[in-house]
Amino acid sequence: MSDLLVKELTPALRDDFFLLFDHIAFADNPDWSDCYCYPYHFSDRGKAENRRAASNQIEESRIQGFLAYRDGTPVGWCNAADRNNYPGLHRLMRSGPDSLERVGSVVCFVIAPSHRSKGVASCLLKAAYGRFSKEGLEYAEAYPVKKPTSAADNFPGPLSMYLRNGFTLHRDAGWYVVVRKLL
Repeated sequence: MSDLLVKELTPALRDDFFLLFDHIAFADNPDWSDCYCYPYHFSDRGKAENRRAASNQIEESRIQGFLAYRDGTPVGWCNAADRNNYPGLHRLMRSGPDSLERVGSVVCFVIAPSHRSKGVASCLLKAAYGRFSKEGLEYAEAYPVKKPTSAADNFPGPLSMYLRNGFTLHRDAGWYVVVRKLL
């Protein structure tokens, strides 16, 4: 999408983040509208508390990632940061991540229904691993679901997108796989 603009999330863009989550991205799946990417940062406490916690974490630059815009409206989100930024990721991986210390994790995509399967997630992914490289991280890592049954199940991004962007299978983790890209 040549008319797509990608911006790194800052406290100044918090209202755009909430516009995407509260009104745009979950029009076809309102049951997921309370997530605010909470599983990776804090425990689920209900929509109002999750929103308040997300707002605080954006203000403190603890939720990091990228927003995609088309015609000035947010149409996509990618939650991406140093792997150590995600306490919930350690629970997901059960035994904890392996010993690599310099890994950037891409954990979630939220794309407006009207913009899915149009390259928005790929643009966001490229911004994420580009930033990881500039930060001196060694790898970009992601956790796509092996057999998603819906668009909502594909929140980590589809495996095919990662493979097209130079990621390779690192390990099978049951219901998902870990993929990596050397930066």
